[in-house]
Amino acid sequence: MTSLRRIVIVDDGERATDSGLSVELAENGYASVTTSLEAADEVLALIPTPAAIVLQIPRCASSEDSARFQALADRLRARRGTSGPPVIVLDPRESLVDRLAGGFASLLEARVGVPALARPDR
Repeated sequence: MTSLRRIVIVDDGERATDSGLSVELAENGYASVTTSLEAADEVLALIPTPAAIVLQIPRCASSEDSARFQALADRLRARRGTSGPPVIVLDPRESLVDRLAGGFASLLEARVGVPALARPDR
């Protein structure tokens, strides 16, 4: 990985090779680690503190699956306190990302800030 801080993407584990947040982030020069919802706690325990944690709820998620993503987000926010990385939940039913110029990278820069993304790993 580069010296840029990583962005952790948590999804349902079903990924197309030519789509997804990791592809968009890579195209915009960001390093990312993608993990499934089931492995998220273990992955987060193994890597340096990320710049952000993004939970991507699948478009076809059931209400039970959506609740599992939200429960993880709540747990991560409680654990991180005010000084940890931001936890961003992308729910396609509520998200404006597809309509934003610059897509997810623009949203991430707005929520986290460019300087925070450029800091080296801790």
